[in-house]
Order: sequence, then C-alpha cells, then structure tokens
Amino acid sequence: MTREEIGNKLRDLMKAASPKQIDWNSMTEQSDIAALGFDSLSILDLIYDVQQGFKIEFDAEELTGVRTVGDLVTFLQGKIG
Repeated sequence: MTREEIGNKLRDLMKAASPKQIDWNSMTEQSDIAALGFDSLSILDLIYDVQQGFKIEFDAEELTGVRTVGDLVTFLQGKIG
C-alpha cells in the first residue's frame, strides 16, 4: 500500500470515528490528531477501527509519540510492511 493509499483509508476511518464536524478534505499529514476531534476515549475507538480496517494488530502503547496524521501513516506503513 502506498503512503497516499494509507492516508486516504485513514482519513475515511477517522471521518467515521470523529465526533467533530470538520472539513476532512483539508486534513494533511501535518494535521494534529487531537485537533481532528479525538480525545482519550474516542482515540481508543479509532485504534480499533484502524486495526480492523488495515487488518493489523498492535498495542495502543505503540502509538506513544504519534501526534499527527503523518506520524500515524508512518507507523501504519511499518506495520503493513
């Protein structure tokens, strides 16, 4: 999967999971995940959705330091291989 494909799929998953109404087309790799409406509870739902959507498993602790969409895309690239 290319970085762009991962980003597009991630955007769809985030859009479905976020309680906040934002312009998802303006999301970039520099977008802060918290600014997209994810708090400590909703991020757990997103993690589950990402695991299901990408058919991968990981511990939430592995996401320590992931702050932006780009950070998450890079993390997912490493997991997808």
